[in-house]
Amino acid sequence: MSFSVGGLMLNESLIIAGTYQPGEQWADVRERLLGQGVSTLPKLASQTRALREVFDRIGHLSDDERHYLLTEADRAEQQAMIWLSVCRSYRFVHEFAVEVLNERFLSWRLDMGQEVFDLFLAEKAEQDLSLAQLSSSTCAKLRQVLFRILREAGLLSVEGRIQPVWLSGRMKRLIEESNPADLRVFPGNGG
Repeated sequence: MSFSVGGLMLNESLIIAGTYQPGEQWADVRERLLGQGVSTLPKLASQTRALREVFDRIGHLSDDERHYLLTEADRAEQQAMIWLSVCRSYRFVHEFAVEVLNERFLSWRLDMGQEVFDLFLAEKAEQDLSLAQLSSSTCAKLRQVLFRILREAGLLSVEGRIQPVWLSGRMKRLIEESNPADLRVFPGNGG
């Protein structure tokens, strides 16, 4: 549940995607990026955690997806690609995207209050002891960060309504090459 660090972190993700070389050691990349001041977080420990988080997310994209992210995607598709990397990084977020966002969108229940997250977490906690052991403050932090990510990715309006994400044919094909089921994390793209 380390997605509680930051939000979508799009700018940091783009920088890391552009500097990461396959096979490069994380420690070398991290030191170089920290030296360049990539993160806007104030403390070195926060920067290190955030960069590790972003680096891990970017690692869940294929080389072709990373290339598309950097060279062809417009801002909205960059947000969508980073959202995809978040979903691939965290099973809980992926399940939330498919079981809550997509299902609510398909049934035209577009309002998304905090209680929707709380209910989903409670249902998952019945099946997963580690979720059941989370403190109420941790649950509140996870909810806050996930909703922030959803807004920053363009999936949730400021008013708390689910918004569809329209992907280009090229981006859809790239995602389908990796895993066609991943299209379901985008409301309006895969039933």
